[in-house]
Amino acid sequence: MAEEGPVKKKIDEAWKETVAREKKAREAKEPEEEAEKAGVAPSMEMDFSLFISGLGMQALMGLGEITDPLVKKKEVNLDQAKQTIDILSMLKGKTEGNLTDEESKILDNLLYELRMKYIDKVKGEGK
Repeated sequence: MAEEGPVKKKIDEAWKETVAREKKAREAKEPEEEAEKAGVAPSMEMDFSLFISGLGMQALMGLGEITDPLVKKKEVNLDQAKQTIDILSMLKGKTEGNLTDEESKILDNLLYELRMKYIDKVKGEGK
């Protein structure tokens, strides 16, 4: 048997270019414009308010208040809505004393509005 040289592995290094473009876009003075030029979608910085807003949107979908983007229609799923409201309530308890005044107000208002809408839906279905 003839011995062959070391096996050469082909390594895809295209990811390095993508990372470099993303880094450049983040460091640019106008990140959205630079990101678009680099072919990278700009991202929103996640914070607590944005996180709970997303949960609020899920609850509103479960209440049939807004269109579910997956099925492209409004559907009522009270179990899903209640579970999401309960998650928000749990977060309120677990984050007590660790939120800014603004974050606390946003969470309190969101919970109040969702609970009222949930009660209205439950009463409406009982008729």
